[in-house]
Amino acid sequence: MAAAAVATSNGASANGPTPGRLASVYSEVQTSRIAHALPLPSVLRSHFTLADGAASSATGNPEEIAKLFPNLYGQPSAAVVPSAQPVATKPLKIGVVLSGGQAPGGHNVICGIFDYLQERAKGSTMYGFKGGPAGVMKGKYVELNADFVYPYRNQGGFDMICSGRDKIETPEQFKQAEDTVTKLDLDGLVVIGGDDSNTNACLLGEYFRGRNLKTRVIGCPKTIDGDLKCKEVPTSFGFDTACKIYSEMIGNVMTDARSTGKYYHFVRLMGRAASHITLECALQTHPNVSLIGEEVAEKKETLKQVTDYITDVICKRAELGYNYGVILIPEGLIDFIPEVQKLIAELNEILAHDVVDEAGAWKSKLQPESRQLFDFLPNTIQEQLLLERDPHGNVQVAKIETEKMLIAMVETELEKRRAAGKYSAHFRGQSHFFGYEGRCGLPTNFDSSYCYALGYGAGALLQFGKTGLISSVGNLAAPVEEWTVGGTPLTALMDVERRHGKFKPVIKKAMVELDAAPFKKFASMRDEWAIKNRYISPGPIQFSGPGSDASNHTLMLELGAQI
Repeated sequence: MAAAAVATSNGASANGPTPGRLASVYSEVQTSRIAHALPLPSVLRSHFTLADGAASSATGNPEEIAKLFPNLYGQPSAAVVPSAQPVATKPLKIGVVLSGGQAPGGHNVICGIFDYLQERAKGSTMYGFKGGPAGVMKGKYVELNADFVYPYRNQGGFDMICSGRDKIETPEQFKQAEDTVTKLDLDGLVVIGGDDSNTNACLLGEYFRGRNLKTRVIGCPKTIDGDLKCKEVPTSFGFDTACKIYSEMIGNVMTDARSTGKYYHFVRLMGRAASHITLECALQTHPNVSLIGEEVAEKKETLKQVTDYITDVICKRAELGYNYGVILIPEGLIDFIPEVQKLIAELNEILAHDVVDEAGAWKSKLQPESRQLFDFLPNTIQEQLLLERDPHGNVQVAKIETEKMLIAMVETELEKRRAAGKYSAHFRGQSHFFGYEGRCGLPTNFDSSYCYALGYGAGALLQFGKTGLISSVGNLAAPVEEWTVGGTPLTALMDVERRHGKFKPVIKKAMVELDAAPFKKFASMRDEWAIKNRYISPGPIQFSGPGSDASNHTLMLELGAQI
């Protein structure tokens, strides 16, 4: 089917026609990506069945997880294995929902599920819930057909059905979800999301099973931040594409820095809870300074120590005649600095009970060291620390311009050194935040294939009656044909946190491990990168030719590959 033949993509909707993409106005690259045939792991291309593994436990506090998930806890993992004969199948009714922030490749997960149903469970029906979990609760959906899905193959974004950050958590909301899946007579629901979304998926699967509903729930690992992973789930989709987009941009500003010879580019990158993106981009581009939040926390560094480290590098480079450079900063850096964490905790308490006005009387409630730190910060950062909290009570770190804060603090420190005769060059800081630019790009070959396999595998898990699992694709250092496919119990990824006097299940975020191969590789090279110009400009994402099938450094190093 030619791309231009699909002028619009409309599906039967619970809320009237759903406008879709205009494939006829795609760029040549987009059109070629639609037509790009995706390989499947060989185990999915012939007859297969599922084999169960050993009973599972939990990442932490298994007794509490068992109490919270009596119907799902302890179930085995599942592996797709070859079968001599085809397994009998029947038509299914499957729903899919995108949950949380966008990540490149999400459309291919949906395409993988859709193709599984078309090829392996003929006569099936697939619904896309619109706008995230709210679509499940409110019964807003579109029936997906071939024409509707076609223009989204290998395309970025989540706009096929759009996403949302709502959670299904109150008794009323669970009942709404039950009513929707019962009305549609769903055999299964696939939740595509990050750690919070997959925790919610597990709670939904537990509820459905406890109510003896036929609807089973399968999760898929999504987040560009890279903090949803474990041995069984080696990576989350979108990380590969986002890091390559950011690395191209970093390479561009590196060339600018070297061309002008007079700017220091301070680049803040996405990643609130973990510094995986910053670490990966550092491995791809070799900047002069990269701050890894987990290391800052491990060493209990103060804001001044972080500032001094950057300033030391700038001074050493000035002695060599280099008055330019590139510095990478994780979005969540400020959350990793112990003294700032303490200040934020005190501010949270004050903001919960007091009105913060310009008179500043509220400052007297800060501990002396926190008051000193607050007064030390630039005014803009003070204002950003006092912004309204997010729904979880957290500081909105995405709105805190850490890169501008560090520029201001470095300028102050350099002036002190200039007065002491220890610095005589000129410092010019340029600030950048590379965030949303990386979330909806055309997925790399790796993310395209990985997502397609995740979706196809999710269809297989539902066909074989599984629930409460997250679709898992492994052996990712090998060619796609040799990838393994299966499902991992969501309860096996969980621990509990005590909130408001109750235990709450959470999928533990995977942080940068300082004793793992990716950080060790970075640590072995950063001193040379700091002083010497070892910049690498990766250029734009390639879909054919050199580098087009290469995965990211972090994944390959974690899997033991030599790069």
